[in-house]
Amino acid sequence: MAKAFEFKKLRRVIMIYGVVQLFLIGLLVYMAIHFQSGLQAEGRPQRFLHGVVATLVLQLALFYPINRFAASEAEREIEACAVGLGVEELKAFRSKRMVGDVIKSAVFLFFITFIYKAPKDLFILSVIFFTFILTFLTYFQCYNFAAKRLMKEKL
Repeated sequence: MAKAFEFKKLRRVIMIYGVVQLFLIGLLVYMAIHFQSGLQAEGRPQRFLHGVVATLVLQLALFYPINRFAASEAEREIEACAVGLGVEELKAFRSKRMVGDVIKSAVFLFFITFIYKAPKDLFILSVIFFTFILTFLTYFQCYNFAAKRLMKEKL
């Protein structure tokens, strides 16, 4: 017999992640304007484009691990939406969820600390900040894509 799934909570999470993505895109645009004007005021406007290219190269390197992590998180959440799970199964999902949350928190704290300790050069800060925002934006997009795909498979 096929398992039954209740995706109401997961649909809310996907919607919340969509709103967070909009906020991150707005923040990215605002900070891009800020860094571009700052670098132009310093007389180094070409460094902005160099920072964008460096960020894209870093994102290409980070995409595969982020995508794998987001897909495994989405798969875990889909399986946790099954109706009639036992206590042991719920406990296993909870512990896996805590490990995922610790990893996400560690990445967040790493970037915050890195931004705080980095030299106060606008070029370096722009690359770090853009990578920070794009890393979390990529995670949310990959998670939503994987969760929607898996939800369609389970229905």
